Amino acid sequence: MKKKIIAILMIITLSMTLLGCESTKKEPDTTQTLEEILEENNYTIVDVRTFEEYQEGHVKGAINIPYDEIDENVELSKEKTILVYCRSGKRSSIVYEQLTSLGYEVYDLGAYDSLPIEKE
Repeated sequence: MKKKIIAILMIITLSMTLLGCESTKKEPDTTQTLEEILEENNYTIVDVRTFEEYQEGHVKGAINIPYDEIDENVELSKEKTILVYCRSGKRSSIVYEQLTSLGYEVYDLGAYDSLPIEKE
């Protein structure tokens, strides 16, 4: 399962790079790649859409924290990399900035519909 997710995300990353869609801000402050983060299995996936959107379907294992509820009181481990996504990429970009400014290592996965990872 984990290998399947890694392979799919590697394809997405390569495709986005070749198409010029990848933003440099999507990379964590370290030199870790998404594949390395997934291999280490030390991450939390956060769906920042509304509860209703989350209920309609989400990435397997993701927790739901709507983007407008993320602030300095958010309870996420700073020992883990936070992977965020939303419907279009706009809200996850906002959360990326917020969590990064709070000292988290964050990777913005972007839009839910473009993630070919296992969903539930």
